[in-house]
Amino acid sequence: MKRGCRFSFHVCVIVAAIVYIYFSTVFIFIDQWFGLGSSPGLLNAAVFTCLALMCVYTYALAIFTDPGRIPASYVPDVEDADTPMHEIKRKGGDLRYCQKCALHKPPRAHHCRVCNRCVLRMVCLVYLLFMPFLECPGYCLKVLPLEFKDHHCVWLNNCVGHANYKTFFIFIVYAVVSCIYSLVLLCGSLTVDMTDEEQNEGFFRAAYVISGLLLVPLTLALTIFMFWHVYLILQNKTTIEYHEGVRAMWLAEKGGYLYSHPYDLGAYENMISVLGPNIFCWVCPTSEQIGSGLRFRTGVDKLAGTSF
Repeated sequence: MKRGCRFSFHVCVIVAAIVYIYFSTVFIFIDQWFGLGSSPGLLNAAVFTCLALMCVYTYALAIFTDPGRIPASYVPDVEDADTPMHEIKRKGGDLRYCQKCALHKPPRAHHCRVCNRCVLRMVCLVYLLFMPFLECPGYCLKVLPLEFKDHHCVWLNNCVGHANYKTFFIFIVYAVVSCIYSLVLLCGSLTVDMTDEEQNEGFFRAAYVISGLLLVPLTLALTIFMFWHVYLILQNKTTIEYHEGVRAMWLAEKGGYLYSHPYDLGAYENMISVLGPNIFCWVCPTSEQIGSGLRFRTGVDKLAGTSF
């Protein structure tokens, strides 16, 4: 499902950075190191162009893809024997219900005030209103107490949820590879002596300085961010659930219990739940997420051999 997009300053910054890095890499670094007319130069330019196109394509998909919305007809079935665990409000113990959307909330869904609706399996969240608490081991819980404040990703002008998380993650992967590749080409081009004419041109010096100041921190930040999401995918957690789990684990240990994340199915199954069942398509921006986003397999389902 596609969505409209209003003007966003943050998105314009990202687009401008992509354009600048592409042109400086191809027309300055590659040309300076190999020469664009040479076979190595053309090969590197072609590879970097493909990476840049994948960055732009996956970024656009992450922006314009609807992260997932709750159907108007959705009602949780508390008597369903195949659903041994439900999320409830921290206060009152009722099933989670969004007063603004006037809809029941499926597991892992949260309301975004910017999108003005609930998002299925919302991934990104910074500010927490309430931290959950546990009094029993994770797999013995019949309910999960959750209540959070929303976080809208300004760099996408969209939320990251069930339907666009894979695309978002693949964009980060391509962005990291592109930044590292560009940084290598920048360093390599510095090993080649510039002509007197090039040395006298302030444009080349400015381009190298700006590129270095942009690429080094950007590469470090994106690499850390990528590995952070690799960890989350391997654990089958969202950012929300990570912060929830830290508090839950502390309280469980305090009470003498062992906490286990309810949605952890093992590293491989956790990965295919986000990236899709076909390992050869993991780096392709295809939507192969498992399920509708209204229900998710838990450790209890895995032990019982339930699949959906």
